[in-house]
Amino acid sequence: MRPPSPSIPEKDFIYTSLKENLRLDGRSFLEQRKVEITFGGELGYVECGLGKTRVIAQVEARMVKPPPERSFEGIISIHSEISPMASSEYEAGRASEEEVTITRMLDKVLRRSDAIDKESLCILAGHRVWHLRLTLHFLADAGNMLDCACLAGILALRHFRRPEVEVIGDEVIIHPATERAPVPLAIHHTPFCFTFAFFPDETISPVLDPSQLEQRLGAGLFSIALNAQKEICVLQKLGGVPLPNDEILRLVSVSVEKAKELHEFVEARLTEDWLGRNVEVR
Repeated sequence: MRPPSPSIPEKDFIYTSLKENLRLDGRSFLEQRKVEITFGGELGYVECGLGKTRVIAQVEARMVKPPPERSFEGIISIHSEISPMASSEYEAGRASEEEVTITRMLDKVLRRSDAIDKESLCILAGHRVWHLRLTLHFLADAGNMLDCACLAGILALRHFRRPEVEVIGDEVIIHPATERAPVPLAIHHTPFCFTFAFFPDETISPVLDPSQLEQRLGAGLFSIALNAQKEICVLQKLGGVPLPNDEILRLVSVSVEKAKELHEFVEARLTEDWLGRNVEVR
């Protein structure tokens, strides 16, 4: 069952607060919730939190035969699961509209943007390539699951290490981690996603990282995926309310600054994790 819609007094209260530049959690309009990152004992396993929104990402790799049209490239697939644990709005075994939207956006941000060098995943052209499977489990929906999932996904890929392989003729030898150090993925850039909720009342400015209630009361969402080098990967707008060009440029500028801050935080957490494992950072 879908959760009950906000009551009329609740809507009026939220809109009145936003008109006075106030949000229920005390944040400013362009302030993101606290980001939390927890790395698992297994490489490629990451839990990310954006406020109370929680997502787990895990990367697995196996050798497969590539399709004939892509004989020199590895394969990357993204799978997501929003269970009733995240919210009573979702049903087990049945993909919701939001889940489909998130998966498609992540495919554009993480796979189609060439964040990962797919040619580096080739082991023996036409015969053996790495197939990376990124799986995302949504544990809690407190709003803006897309940004949290994007962060968890790219972090899991950054954290993952594949086994070292050696090719002798047509034979492929996989070396265990006890013999040779696992190899990091060749990643060109680290994209982050920032979502803004906008409202029917034009006097209310868009808010960054909307809570679940703000997301449900909003007239639409505007998501920007970009990296710290100011390279925009994807722009996505959901909802019928138009946004002026100057407003879009303003939100892009805000996202650029947020991407720089988040990039520094992510790099520091990755370095901290590797130092804690007594592994040379590569």
